[in-house]
Amino acid sequence: QVQLVESGGGLVQAGGFLRLSCAASGNIASINAMGWYRQAPGKQRELVAWITSGGSTDYADSVKGRFTISRDNAKNTLSLQMNSLKPEDTAVYYCNAGYRSGAYYYPDYWGQGTQVTVSS
Repeated sequence: QVQLVESGGGLVQAGGFLRLSCAASGNIASINAMGWYRQAPGKQRELVAWITSGGSTDYADSVKGRFTISRDNAKNTLSLQMNSLKPEDTAVYYCNAGYRSGAYYYPDYWGQGTQVTVSS
């Protein structure tokens, strides 16, 4: 089992920035990738970004150039730096952990989520 705890959500004006953090604990050796999903009201949950234990990253087209995912393997933490935020970025953001297979990421574990609200 892997436990994930997010922090850093909040309310920000459009054009602003936020940094989300996620602390992982438990059987970290069972995973080789971590990522962030988000879910806006009335919409399906979508993958925002993910990163492998080796540092390879991938992003949703909607956040490329604005968001940066990073991880500290020594501290078992995951971060998401979100710049130039837009109202459409408003959602609950979920930290997750799982494994990478080829070009795909499969999350197995989820945090409780943190709300990000961007006002126009």
